Amino acid sequence: MARDPQRRFYLDGYGKKPQEYPWHYGVGKGIKSLASGITFAGEAVDAFGRQRVSQPYTLFDSQNRYQEDSNYDTLTVSGGSKSYNADDSTINLNTTTASGSKVVRQTFRSFPYQPGKSLLILQTFAMSEFVSGNRQRVGYFNDDNGVYLERDESGVVNIVLRSSSSGSVVETRVPQSNWNGDKLNGVAPSKRLLDVTKTQIFWIDIEWLGVGAVRAGFYCDGRPVVAHTFQNENVQTTTYMTTAILNLRYEIENVSATASTSFLKQICSSVQSEGGYSALSRNYIANRSTAATGIGAASYTPIVSIRHATNREGSILLINKFQFYPTSTDDFEIVLLKNPTLTGATFAGSIAGSANVEVDTVATAISNIGTIVDMGYATSSNQSTSTTQVTEPYNWELQIGTSISGTSDIFTLAARTLSGTGTGTGFISLYDLTTN
Repeated sequence: MARDPQRRFYLDGYGKKPQEYPWHYGVGKGIKSLASGITFAGEAVDAFGRQRVSQPYTLFDSQNRYQEDSNYDTLTVSGGSKSYNADDSTINLNTTTASGSKVVRQTFRSFPYQPGKSLLILQTFAMSEFVSGNRQRVGYFNDDNGVYLERDESGVVNIVLRSSSSGSVVETRVPQSNWNGDKLNGVAPSKRLLDVTKTQIFWIDIEWLGVGAVRAGFYCDGRPVVAHTFQNENVQTTTYMTTAILNLRYEIENVSATASTSFLKQICSSVQSEGGYSALSRNYIANRSTAATGIGAASYTPIVSIRHATNREGSILLINKFQFYPTSTDDFEIVLLKNPTLTGATFAGSIAGSANVEVDTVATAISNIGTIVDMGYATSSNQSTSTTQVTEPYNWELQIGTSISGTSDIFTLAARTLSGTGTGTGFISLYDLTTN
């Protein structure tokens, strides 16, 4: 930056005065020069009016290089299907011509929102040519709440706010012709003519606090354009949606029979907390009060397991560490398993301080180990071992997720001996970021 000849304000790297440089298209001028200095507006700032800088904190990112991203669950109905294409690193969500043919791809994980921080969502996609009766959606939403882009069954492109704050699901649907920002209809300010059959970067930022604004738009020539803003403060009589802790979702459905097949191309996605993320949580402990017996070498014996409590699937639960304590003089192999098949499990109650977790300590066997997340060993001299999974500051890959149908992930601490039969106990420590 350099001063202009009259030294009233700095020039940017393009040699233009701030008010002359179109920093961002859409609502607002981007940068304005005032008597008191330079202020930032429009898409140059986040949902709380703070200048955007290149230091977002990534909560989630997804790409499909070499294989389909396993962080998404898939629901198919009436002939709907998905197909992975390694050449362009995409997944096609495909519908037949039948009415009701449907595919939904939704993240297992819900994403944490911290009050006072802007939550930024980015998703890339391309839709097939419009066919009457076929509806497609991309956004940050689930069955009850969220924000998404929609091309409806009549071909109208909408931005939709879905809310269950009233006790039932209500959708505020705004067609492209009524967007209060850049309508992306080929005229100023961006002069972009939106074509959803071409690859697009759709973005949303959320100023929640229960009552804040929601903006949605597209990237045009490398800059974010605000297409529509839902203004909620001084408008609503209660929260505009139940929560901002939601899922990424891609959805295609035939509302009626169609003349030809359709597809929605899922590409990449990211969820970011703008302005960082404060790693604040106490430890919550799920432990076994009595030692497990009959731990052998042939298979793993479950020690303690955890999952989301019923109707608490939107809570943010992350594994912190696990520990196993031998009560016999044997050598043990310790594992942390994701989604094993348990024999005789009874999930009940909660753990101290959190009603979002259910615990099992009575399962007797594991018929399918699922995925081994981590491993450790306990020595034969009755010394415990602990494996800590904390990173900077959280390991989001160890978050307990939920399927589209509402089935929670299960994490299990299990053990087996290297030889002989032994006994032991242990615990799983976790963070509950919904309760703190």
